[in-house]
Amino acid sequence: MNLIELIILAAIWGASFLFMRIGTPEFGPIVLAALRVSIGSLVLLPVLRTASARAQLRQFIGPLLILGLTNSALPFCLFTYSTLALDAGFDSILNATTPLWGAFIAYVWLRVPLTRIQILGLAGGLIGVIILVVGRMSEAEMATEHGVSPSLAIGAVLSATLLYAFATNYSKHRLAAVAPNLVAFSSQFFAALTLLPLAWFYWPQQPIAASTWYAVSALGILCSGIAYLLYFRLVAHAGASYAMSVAFLVPIFGTLWGVCFLGEQITVFMMVGCAIILAGTGLASGKIKSLTFPVTRR
Repeated sequence: MNLIELIILAAIWGASFLFMRIGTPEFGPIVLAALRVSIGSLVLLPVLRTASARAQLRQFIGPLLILGLTNSALPFCLFTYSTLALDAGFDSILNATTPLWGAFIAYVWLRVPLTRIQILGLAGGLIGVIILVVGRMSEAEMATEHGVSPSLAIGAVLSATLLYAFATNYSKHRLAAVAPNLVAFSSQFFAALTLLPLAWFYWPQQPIAASTWYAVSALGILCSGIAYLLYFRLVAHAGASYAMSVAFLVPIFGTLWGVCFLGEQITVFMMVGCAIILAGTGLASGKIKSLTFPVTRR
């Protein structure tokens, strides 16, 4: 059952890149991000039904606000901006660098020691990113799309994953005593409070297609609300380490949905870069403990 839920979660989060790719050209990055977190916070609103949850919200309102900014508001805007120029599959692969940044920030900020294997993983992940970027820059269709250059879009994605990694470490450091489902709600709620005034200012003047509204609804309900509930259900039933392994599956689904629904192409650079990034992520995050494998004697 846990494996099925993990695959469903990866499929949902992989689809978020598809929905952003559909919705951003019409809504714009800020408005789409604001709608996503607003819908997500409404889905998660029942978290506040208990007095203890409301008390924790008041007690940790400052750190939860910071989490909302760094885990949702800013990275969601950066990701939606990037989808104006990058394919959904490419974006989902770069998203897998989050654990690499997480290990690096934990070492620099929290003084969590790195093993040689983890250092090797960080280096490998960096090489994978370089391969992806070089491959993207060498493609013929380097023209700016929607006024966004691929280089700026790639920088936006890597900035977003850096913020994700900071938020993860910050949450462990400052919000360990807060219920996980309240952390999930607060991440969406405070992001919505931050982005809604900007969304009003940047609201598009042209009519929005019904299909785009469907994509935005799915982004908020599925990829923010229900996905977070699934994630923390996995944390409770299978442990945090098992739940975080979803990072290895998201690029597969992100690329698959892009190919199936948007007609995106899978390049050799994408396959090689993805394999190296995932291997580096496995080493840096401790999922892969060693480069050697036990030999079974028969």
